Amino acid sequence: MAKFKRASDIKVGVVGYGPTFNMGRQHLKEMQGAGMTPTAVADADPSRLEVAAADWPGIQTYPSPAAMLRKSGVDLVTIITPHNTHTKLATQALKAGRHVVVEKPLAITTAQCDGMIAAAKKAGVVLSTYHNRHWDGSILRALKTIRANTIGEVVRIEAHFGGWEKPRDWWRSSRSISGGILFDWGVHLLEYSLQIIQSDAIEVAGFASSGYWGPKIKWKADASEDEGFAVVRFASGQWLTLCVSSIDSDSKYPERGMLEITGTKGTYVMGYSTWALHTQRDGQTVVTKGANPPAEGWRYYKNVADHLVSGERLVITPQWARRPIHILDLAVQSAAQGKALRTKYR
Repeated sequence: MAKFKRASDIKVGVVGYGPTFNMGRQHLKEMQGAGMTPTAVADADPSRLEVAAADWPGIQTYPSPAAMLRKSGVDLVTIITPHNTHTKLATQALKAGRHVVVEKPLAITTAQCDGMIAAAKKAGVVLSTYHNRHWDGSILRALKTIRANTIGEVVRIEAHFGGWEKPRDWWRSSRSISGGILFDWGVHLLEYSLQIIQSDAIEVAGFASSGYWGPKIKWKADASEDEGFAVVRFASGQWLTLCVSSIDSDSKYPERGMLEITGTKGTYVMGYSTWALHTQRDGQTVVTKGANPPAEGWRYYKNVADHLVSGERLVITPQWARRPIHILDLAVQSAAQGKALRTKYR
């Protein structure tokens, strides 16, 4: 692995500067904030390259990832493209000897993750996934509460996201491109949950429902499921449920948060902006509420830069990023087969 004397020596580029969420610009800003040097952008859309050139005067622009890898001196490439393209583009950059960050999810199958990990190892370069939400204020606050034994021993986590909403006319609503309804927010919720349940996952059961929204999507024959559900069993005896839905009409949905973490002494409800702690006192339920601290997502690229410069431990390793993908992959397979499946990676 190439060693850098300082973060500014690390020249960075992005593949994909699409308009959605301004993610290309955001990634370059965060890498610059971590001390690295924005150098190149690749995008097949000439209009987006014009935007990139305006956002970053003097930056190199290329019509394809291959051209960027061939002509630029970027050391670290971030892949910001649809989920089903991650493996091909990341592997291309890894084989070219570049360090690679992939937008979450890392991939949409376990086998794809395995191939990328093998390519990174063979090339002697770093592979990571942009799990900036690892440092969301919501999970930082939840971990602090749980580690203080406030809710006792964690028994289960119920993770959920969704509402009553027709899938949008874009690639994220395509099962073949996105991986299905569980992959977009499901990977976030699992990454949160795996920080809390520190045990080996041993079995996954998946369920899926289609038929309400799905057939009504005319733009794509493979529209994502209306609802996906998974149950994960851990070696510790703990379990996790994950539900992502577009047919959830529960009026109390916002109050349920994203994660409900139930322990032997109480339940912690983790929302994005707020939290609620439910405990028992003299036979009565006592509810304490509060606001979550600010997110510290900047720590992601700071950690990557420090790893490349000084060898600091990489927090989001490809093996860590593979864990939620493996669970989601098994959930999809389980739903199709109608039976629970044992894990390969725990």
